[in-house]
Amino acid sequence: MTALTWGLLLLLGLIWGGSFFFARIAVHYVPPFTLVFLRLSLAAMALHAYIAGRFAIYDLLRTHWRQFLLLGLINNAVPHALIFVGQTQMGAGLASILNATTPIWTVLIGNHFTTDERLTSAKLAGCLTGLIGTVVLIGPSVTSGAEVPFWALLLPILAAISYGFAAIYAKRFKGMAPPVIAAGQLTCSAALILPVALLLDQPFALATPPASALAAILGMALLSTAFAYILYFRIMALSGATNASLVTLLVPPSAILLGFLFLGEQLGITEIAGMLLIGAGLLILDGRLYTRMRPNSRTSAQSLDHRQD
Repeated sequence: MTALTWGLLLLLGLIWGGSFFFARIAVHYVPPFTLVFLRLSLAAMALHAYIAGRFAIYDLLRTHWRQFLLLGLINNAVPHALIFVGQTQMGAGLASILNATTPIWTVLIGNHFTTDERLTSAKLAGCLTGLIGTVVLIGPSVTSGAEVPFWALLLPILAAISYGFAAIYAKRFKGMAPPVIAAGQLTCSAALILPVALLLDQPFALATPPASALAAILGMALLSTAFAYILYFRIMALSGATNASLVTLLVPPSAILLGFLFLGEQLGITEIAGMLLIGAGLLILDGRLYTRMRPNSRTSAQSLDHRQD
């Protein structure tokens, strides 16, 4: 990836880390499905205002509505709902760590469904390392009475799997303007989640949330969704699905720092060990460290040969 792509990836990691922080605040006052609808609908409206009819967006929405509907389902409605329900039981840091398994599932899914995202030995080693880290994280909830129930820990992992399918499916939107992809999927996913929120949450009977929750919803919708998805699809266009999914490596530090500074959250030794294993798996999966080390290895071998001569 170029320096520009790395810069966009770092910025996106910071912004998406903030989404877990915002969600942890808002989910105390707004039910999960209603929170998903507010996030998606406000972000969709912001993007439509930003696009203002450019990029032939309405023609593309009319001709590709089925594709946008499916992308919105697996990239927005389903994973956001799973994460928000999970965050009723856990902090922003832990949820973001579990969500950081997204590149692992992206590689495994891409190996099965595509021809240009094949599984190599390095990718396999990275996947196994990351999966071990996931087991370390969820293990205590299975073997003992952990504070976070097992079902809640599974939800961000299922969300990560859904993101993996979405990353591979989104490749078919290549060549389409990133704001259009973002607006299309958010519009469709908001329409999908609305009846669910009305049926299960009955938001019309809820009390008005406090100012802190309203600010968190706006931050999550406008910054961590509308703007973030423009960045995400731009990165995907520049460097591919697997590279774009590496943003989840950068999300946990941001979410953990915000949770520590403003919410008083702290991670135990198990969570830290799981995060380090998942991070190591993503670094192996990325392969850049190995690639950078190879020339040095060849140079050392050549120097040894010269000395022997």
